[in-house]
Amino acid sequence: MRLSIDKAGLARALAHVASVVERRNTIPILSNVLLSARNNELKLTATDLDMELVETVPARAKGEGSTTVPAHMFYDIVRKLPEGNDIELVKDGEQGRLVITSGPAQFSLQTLPADDFPALSVDDLGHNFPLSASDLKRLIEKTRFAISTEETRYYLNGIYLHATESVGKPMLRAVATDGHRLAQVELPLPSGAKGMPGVIVPRKTVLELAKLVEDADGEVRIELSPSKIRVSTARVILTSKLIDGTFPDYERVIPQGNDKRMEVDNAAFAQAVDRVSTLSSDKGRAVKLTLTDGKLTLSVNNPESGSATEELAVDYGFDPLEIGFNARYLLDIAGQLESGTAEFQLADPGSPTMVRDVKDQSALYVLMPMRV
Repeated sequence: MRLSIDKAGLARALAHVASVVERRNTIPILSNVLLSARNNELKLTATDLDMELVETVPARAKGEGSTTVPAHMFYDIVRKLPEGNDIELVKDGEQGRLVITSGPAQFSLQTLPADDFPALSVDDLGHNFPLSASDLKRLIEKTRFAISTEETRYYLNGIYLHATESVGKPMLRAVATDGHRLAQVELPLPSGAKGMPGVIVPRKTVLELAKLVEDADGEVRIELSPSKIRVSTARVILTSKLIDGTFPDYERVIPQGNDKRMEVDNAAFAQAVDRVSTLSSDKGRAVKLTLTDGKLTLSVNNPESGSATEELAVDYGFDPLEIGFNARYLLDIAGQLESGTAEFQLADPGSPTMVRDVKDQSALYVLMPMRV
């Protein structure tokens, strides 16, 4: 194997694949990235046995072959090499090493046999459909902040992706919840997605997908079975196991009878929450919202550090209400709203509150209150 490759393209691909590789592995081969050169392309593959990422980069190959090298070390070398020079990769079969040369710099890395690199087995991915990269990015960005990190409730450690109906129309819906807040966003069901199984995409896979679609254009292809998902772009294929569990009946916690509505400028609200929460305790992060006719007062009272209040003009014409929320959760939701005006649908101090973007009805957020 002998090839020459552009530094920028190789570094970008390694940044993607190396993020799949766990830094501590009891199985040495799993610390490595598989390099396969063929037809003027270099294919890089990384896996943690639950997820596999394959990225293809143009190269000028002078000989075919494959090998594996430590992923993070290889990435560190490539990103530190001088700009402007191509990188030459040569597999030294006798020494069992990969020689990396760029300008005056040369490195020699120990390799492991490509034949020992594990492949993620894929069953029949019976459902497949196209989705624009921007739509996939939206589904991920507007829900991932609510994914649970509590490992004991493993079935909440991902985004629930499923086909459903909304106002009589077939929709593709993404939902995430950690028991304190819920995020839901939907879009028209893509052609080919009808009958797809409801699946829970793991948190690590979600984070990798977010990186892949960050700058992607055009369409991605999604293939599904009840146990695996594969997402493909022009140069990247990500295959992952799904969470083997049942997502809870989330629709039961979405309030239907909240009859008190408040509209507030989202940016001003977020800034006020951020300011007053400076004095909130690190443990609780509680902010009290006091609503009266046309006015919202945000307040924090922390016996250890002091108190803070701020008033905002709002559109509210219902009975006075006092309710508390976690400031971090309020800011997370405010960060998802794009139109400039947030609508809060409230009931009482002990019931969940629903938050929406006034001009975007495709997304909704549910927030459990706190005692203040």
